[in-house]
Amino acid sequence: MRNPLSKLVMELEPSGIRRFFDVANTMKNVISLGVGEPDFDTPWHIREEGIYSLEKGRTYYTSNAGLLPLREQISIYLQSRFQLPYEPDEILVTVGGSEAINIAFCAMLDPGDEVIIPEPCFVSYLPCVKMAGGVPVRISLEEKDEFKLTGQKLKEAITAKTKMVVFPFPNNPTGAVMSANELQIVADIVKKHDLFVLSDEIYSELSYKEKHVSIASIPGMAERTVVINGFSKSFAMTGWRLGYAAAPREVIRQMTKIHQYVIMSAPTTSQYAAIEALKNGIADVDRMREAYNQRRRFLVKELNDMGLPCFEPYGAFYVFPNISKFGMTSEEFATRLLKEQRVAVVPGDAFGKCGEGFLRISYAYSIEDLKRALEKIQKFIDILR
Repeated sequence: MRNPLSKLVMELEPSGIRRFFDVANTMKNVISLGVGEPDFDTPWHIREEGIYSLEKGRTYYTSNAGLLPLREQISIYLQSRFQLPYEPDEILVTVGGSEAINIAFCAMLDPGDEVIIPEPCFVSYLPCVKMAGGVPVRISLEEKDEFKLTGQKLKEAITAKTKMVVFPFPNNPTGAVMSANELQIVADIVKKHDLFVLSDEIYSELSYKEKHVSIASIPGMAERTVVINGFSKSFAMTGWRLGYAAAPREVIRQMTKIHQYVIMSAPTTSQYAAIEALKNGIADVDRMREAYNQRRRFLVKELNDMGLPCFEPYGAFYVFPNISKFGMTSEEFATRLLKEQRVAVVPGDAFGKCGEGFLRISYAYSIEDLKRALEKIQKFIDILR
């Protein structure tokens, strides 16, 4: 019998995060600091709206693009929070931000088009580019630059085949953010070379030093940017699986075509809950951000004090400490920490080769859990010394 599987799919590497946590899930009494999921419940008024939508029998398909009242609220939200000018017909509601990322590449790439991907970064970009027929071009971001994308690195990666740049800030896994001035440098290069940007802003509400600035808000960039966002991180709605893309009409039209064939429409109950989140949930976002910020400051200080150098991240809910001085790979360090102390973190190389020598630790957990984990990490380090 012939091989039933696609060579392209078979050659894709499984997620390094999932592979590591498959092991962790077989063990008892593990303190997990690895999953990028808020430990807060979805605020009650948002859950209540979802329940009410079910009670009212709103269990039908919505339009492919998503409920118009939801797209109107997203338009208002993007304008008021980030000065983004997208209209409701320039917005597509998707099954999480991950679907939006995938179909954006499918809608915009032809075979052989190059896509610049700054790493370390979210694990989905590279395989989604490959599945869309594109060619990933990796940029290795550096700790000395606080893992920011510099203009020099971007210019060095551009070729005649470059079509898109992935812009993953605030960043998962490093927590890096970029200022308005730094964004302007990147935007000028993008415009000069007539490129497009996929800007993953799922952590836009989790920016601690100053308010998030979207690259799409820079003059001349909205028309060449696909903004990816959603409700998972900001509103603690991971299981509701709801995201969205905002982009020029012609891009959204083609993305909607793909979405129509492979998904039909995002979950109806989740869409009604999301309307409530945008209308009345900003205070919840502010409350959760303050809690994350407290955990962030605590964790960075404790890691540095115990001898794990960690630059200060100002976005998302991750820290990225350097463990290279211990003479082990990230995988070896994380595996031993898990087996010997029952603390689960993610090896840095799961997010790209340049993540080697680092760990991703999430602070989307209570201070109590962080304290317990830090005590065990300290014991592990004492053994290594």
